[in-house]
Amino acid sequence: MAYDPENIFARILRRDIPCDTVYEDDFALAFHDINPQAPVHVLVIPKGPYVSMDDFCEKAADDEIAGFFRAVGRVARDLGLSEDGFRMLANSGANAHQEVPHLHIHLFGGKPLGPMLVR
Repeated sequence: MAYDPENIFARILRRDIPCDTVYEDDFALAFHDINPQAPVHVLVIPKGPYVSMDDFCEKAADDEIAGFFRAVGRVARDLGLSEDGFRMLANSGANAHQEVPHLHIHLFGGKPLGPMLVR
């Protein structure tokens, strides 16, 4: 899948669409999900044009990869999720129901989340 520069997260990064920002640095932007699935539901996106985790790991520079994952950890800590636990989820591709073709990690927390997959 090719990167679409008009996807909603690209538009958020360009400030064409507002978001409820939680954290931002040179590598990542984190913001509250507009349709939260848990008491805390934040999305963390890299600032580069990456479709999926596979695309990101293949094409991103080492400093982008390290900076992005450090941002994910910082957001979890800043939101107080690390102490009680949280779920980190990155869907990739159609079978995983990835809705936006820009890598994004969901951070869920604030309550017991239960099992993730059902057979």
